[in-house]
Amino acid sequence: MEELGELQSDGAFRTVPKTGVIFVMSEAERNGFTRGNSQWTNLGQGQPETGHLVDAPPRIESIDILEEDHEYAPVTGLVDLREAVADHYNRRYRRGMPTKYSAENVAISGGGRIALSRLAAALGPINLGHFLPDYTAYEELLDLFRLFNPIPILLDPQRHYSFTAPELESEIKGRGLSAILLSNPCNPTGKFVGGSELAQWIDRARRLDCSMIFDEFYSHYVWDGPNDAMTAARFVEDVDRDPVVIVNGLTKSWRYPGWRVSWTLGPKEVIDRLSSAGSFLDGGASRPLQRAAVPLLDDEVTNGEVAAISNRFDAKRQMMINRLREMGIIVDFEPQGTFYIWGDLSELPESLRSGMSFFRAALKRQVICVPGEFFDVNPGQRRAARYSRFREYVRFSFGPAQKELETGLGRLEAMIQEARTSAEPVA
Repeated sequence: MEELGELQSDGAFRTVPKTGVIFVMSEAERNGFTRGNSQWTNLGQGQPETGHLVDAPPRIESIDILEEDHEYAPVTGLVDLREAVADHYNRRYRRGMPTKYSAENVAISGGGRIALSRLAAALGPINLGHFLPDYTAYEELLDLFRLFNPIPILLDPQRHYSFTAPELESEIKGRGLSAILLSNPCNPTGKFVGGSELAQWIDRARRLDCSMIFDEFYSHYVWDGPNDAMTAARFVEDVDRDPVVIVNGLTKSWRYPGWRVSWTLGPKEVIDRLSSAGSFLDGGASRPLQRAAVPLLDDEVTNGEVAAISNRFDAKRQMMINRLREMGIIVDFEPQGTFYIWGDLSELPESLRSGMSFFRAALKRQVICVPGEFFDVNPGQRRAARYSRFREYVRFSFGPAQKELETGLGRLEAMIQEARTSAEPVA
């Protein structure tokens, strides 16, 4: 893990490690990358294309600022947006269910990392399970708040990263887990837990009183099965008693990453604790952006985004899978969700077999990707001397526009071919 330099030479400030994507983007900038530079292809950062898509609702291009928007927003969020979020889940996923979400079950925050930081700050002295591989930012998140003990759960690539409900129960009982954090669909593998399998997970959590924290930011990027089959909100029986917390927002599924508007959905008691945590961590999200977000949760807008994303991104997904395989990169599991491909480099020339060497070589071709070792979440570097199990993997994003993807993949293909030629013995 790379680190930022100390702020003072007298040691008053500790070194601060960079998370995987932050490190990647910093290195790219050192090599000449700038935002909006058409000479570069960014297959690294988790950002979807944000412009107009065919059949998608019109993009919001301006926001009116009201007089009250100059004031602080409530730490938990504007009531109008909290109600809109609750109604969104009730209409789409909880028809016929005995309990429904209300504004009291929702907290608004300024982006996904803030939402997760509030949750981490509110956790008690518990054993917290997390999966490997998973989202790079979890490493610093789980390291920053030292009250709980993070415990890794390794997923097997040979089983396509699947994990059954009985295995979940065994981990909860055997390791004394009080909570589990996971991205679903998973960043970086694209694996998701949905349908009856997800229902069984939540049933185990309910019976064993283990909180499940679902990071569902990629909920509109589902390629294998119906879109609404993977959200945990469908399988919560009692919104105030079931130990299920969902984090989502506008960043990915509505393609407004720059707004930094997210929400947390869960039991009222949890939301109250998040409000307390937010009061000292961040103070609340942007008031005018919260107000502007309300109409985005209308069903017509949401359905339009889901359809447009499906049409555009599924085609890009298949194109990238095919191109990577043609280059000799192994895609042993085609992603069921997200806009990432988890690529195995083990059959490439030796000079490109590690994710870090591949990343460095790609930078010289003005292409950005993320080495797989950053997803081997290791809070506090407790496994400091370990050989990363994902050293020979890279995460590729098909978030950018089609033309940018094609350009970047062409450069990677030329890079790999050059490495093969250089590795061939001289006659």
